[in-house]
Amino acid sequence: MPSANSRSTEHAIDIQFLERWSPRAMTGATISETELMTMFDAARWAPSSYNSQPWRFVYARRDSAHWPLFVSYLNANNQGWAKNASALVVLVSKLNMVTPATAPKEVPSFTHALDCGAAWGYLALQAQKMGWCAHAMIGFDYAKATETLNLPAEHRVEMMIAIGKQGDKSILPEALAARESPNARQPLAAITHEGPFAKS
Repeated sequence: MPSANSRSTEHAIDIQFLERWSPRAMTGATISETELMTMFDAARWAPSSYNSQPWRFVYARRDSAHWPLFVSYLNANNQGWAKNASALVVLVSKLNMVTPATAPKEVPSFTHALDCGAAWGYLALQAQKMGWCAHAMIGFDYAKATETLNLPAEHRVEMMIAIGKQGDKSILPEALAARESPNARQPLAAITHEGPFAKS
């Protein structure tokens, strides 16, 4: 079975899924608009309910006018390492969608967050293929981001993403440096179940 980054699989999946992980040590390298847009372009091809494409990527590149605001969203722990990212992205979802049965009327989407998660996965894999790393976070001020980004009505902040070139873990605080390695995953038997669960 495939193995990489001290990880191994139970079945013959593509090696890219083992090679991708979420480092915190980043070099602060400059990322071009083209490189970032390539990642967003990959993300927009993710599947979504009724092709509603609820994802919106709001971003700031390092040293831009918007960078201090985006760094200010992060909690103290994440600021400690993500300040060295090349770009910070706020992933926003659109809460409503149009379906064939309701067009042109919008109705609540029950899968907007799930669909955005698929887009994040596509972005992360594209970043990995390009030699960049992408690290998703929930450790930030959702209320401040929502207020200061002037989101349109019926939109919700889902997560932040730090994108950068991987650096040496020695630049991290000791506690984070000790955790700077790819994580394992639960066995398939723990996450799959054929048929209904047994009644408790």
